Amino acid sequence: MRGNKVTLNITIMVVTAVRAAAQTTPISLPPGYAGTDMCATCHEDTAKLFVQNPHHAIEADKRRGWEGRACESCHGPGLKHAESGGSPEEIRNPSKLAAAALDKICLTCHFGPPAHAGRLMSSHAKNQVSCTKCHKIHADTPGGIVARKVSAVNEQCGTCHTNVMSQFQQPYHHRLPEGAMSCVDCHNPHGSIRRAMTQSFGANEPACIGCHGDKRGPYTFEHPPMRFGSCATCHDVHGSANPRMLTRPVVQQLCLECHANLPFAVATGKAAGVVPPSFHDLRSVRFQNCTVCHQKIHGSYVDRNLLR
Repeated sequence: MRGNKVTLNITIMVVTAVRAAAQTTPISLPPGYAGTDMCATCHEDTAKLFVQNPHHAIEADKRRGWEGRACESCHGPGLKHAESGGSPEEIRNPSKLAAAALDKICLTCHFGPPAHAGRLMSSHAKNQVSCTKCHKIHADTPGGIVARKVSAVNEQCGTCHTNVMSQFQQPYHHRLPEGAMSCVDCHNPHGSIRRAMTQSFGANEPACIGCHGDKRGPYTFEHPPMRFGSCATCHDVHGSANPRMLTRPVVQQLCLECHANLPFAVATGKAAGVVPPSFHDLRSVRFQNCTVCHQKIHGSYVDRNLLR
C-alpha cells in the first residue's frame, strides 16, 4: 500500500513538472510534445552527454521544424510518456524497432547519404542491418557517431564479416590488418551501383584504380577482363595463398581459363577467346609462365599481344 502511495506521489510530481515546463517554455510545442527540457528532467545523464553529440544541432534547427525537441525527433511525441511517469509503452524506442522502421526514422533527415544508389538499395538495408548497428546515436563526443579510425572501422566491419576478415590472414593480402587501409576505402557501406557495394573511381571504374592508377589506362590494346570484367577476374581482392593475390596458384592455369582451345570453339568454328598458337607446348617449362613473354597483361599501348 505504501509503495502505491510513493508511485502516485512521483507521478503527481512529474505531471506537475510537465505542466510547469510547458508554461515556462518559450518555444511553442505542437500538441503531444514535451520538449527537450522536459526530457532532461528524468534523463539527466543522457541530456548532459547529448550536448556534445552532433545530433544536438537539430535542437536549434528551425528549417527542419524540430526546434526545442531534438529527443522527440527520433523518439516521437513524449508528453504522454512524461505524464505517465516514464512508462516505456508511451514512447518510441528506436532500438526495439524493426530495421526498416528504424531506417525510416534516420532517413527523415539523412535522406541524401554519400551513396551511389541510396541507402534503401544497399545490401545492408536488404539484409535488415539497421543504421544503429554501425552508428552510435547517443555518442557523447563530436564525430563519435561514426567510427573514423582505421582500426575502429575494420573492427566494426569484422563483427559481421568474419569470413572476409579471415581472408586477410592469407600470406598475400591487402594491408588491412597492418592498419594501412580500411574496409570503406573499397566499399561504400551505404550503397553502391557496383557489386558488393564497392566504391567507384572516376565515374564507374572500380575502386582498385584509386590506388593502382598505373593499371587504369586507357590502353590502345586492352585486356578484355579490365574493361568487361573486374580485377576480381584474376585476383582474390581480400587475400590469397598465391603470389600477387591470384585466384590460381599457377599462372598458366589462370590464363588458360580463357585462352584455351575450348570444345565450343572447335564445334562452332568461333573462337571463345584468343587461342594460343600451336608452338606453345605447355609441356615445356618456358611456356608454362605466360607472363614471361606477355608482360603487359593489363593492357599495352604498342602491342596487341600484350608482349610489351
